[in-house]
Amino acid sequence: MFSARSLFQEIVDNDDSFQLFCSIAASGETQGGWENARIAALVPDGMRDMAPKITRHGADEDKHGRIFHALLRKRGLPPVPVPPETDYTMLLERQGIGLPHEKLRRHEPLTQQDIVVYLSHSRVTEQRAAEQMELLVTHFGSHPELGKAVHMISSDEDNHLAYCHEELLRLNHQGHGRTIQRVLRDSALTEIRVHRDVSLAVMDHMGRLLHWPRAKSAALAAGIRGRYGYERLAGWHRMVSLRMPERRNALGGAPTTAPEFA
Repeated sequence: MFSARSLFQEIVDNDDSFQLFCSIAASGETQGGWENARIAALVPDGMRDMAPKITRHGADEDKHGRIFHALLRKRGLPPVPVPPETDYTMLLERQGIGLPHEKLRRHEPLTQQDIVVYLSHSRVTEQRAAEQMELLVTHFGSHPELGKAVHMISSDEDNHLAYCHEELLRLNHQGHGRTIQRVLRDSALTEIRVHRDVSLAVMDHMGRLLHWPRAKSAALAAGIRGRYGYERLAGWHRMVSLRMPERRNALGGAPTTAPEFA
């Protein structure tokens, strides 16, 4: 029998699987950094007070990308191309989650509606990120190679999630509630499906790199599909609720740096 800890330990201990894991993570974080930087530059005039927080969000994502690249360098490993079927951020964009890159590449201001949609999408994806990093902190928070990295990234993801809650509640009070709830629900149902597909693809690649027996791969795939079944039935509701966070103004200060990694 295997646990989440033993599974991830196996991935970390093998250079090939660790290389793929860090490459996938770095690519997603770097793309998120670019997206937030472009959104901050295009925030409409009536919402310019949000630009510094969006900029901070993007800076954090860029930092996370550098951390994963630094973990690779410590092992003497270069990044590898990310298989398209494992590219979570790209697949989400293709399903309409996140503002289209075509729009972000223009030099035209976004609308208030765009910002509401961006924050609603982020609230869903940051829930996933915060949960995944919490799991890594639980199992690898004291790991000599990964401990500092997972603690730093986890704290940032908690800040990002708190920021989304607080900003969406503020926009809800300004009359955007119906749009927020609609986008949250649509985004959550799409995200859990994409997360299932990406998880299956990642485990397939890891299985081949680590030469897992067919029975182990089949059990993992069944677990991923079972998790999706739970999320499709009821679990997605955790992604659409809004509550005032304990961390207020979570992205209002200066971003933290990672000199020991980047």
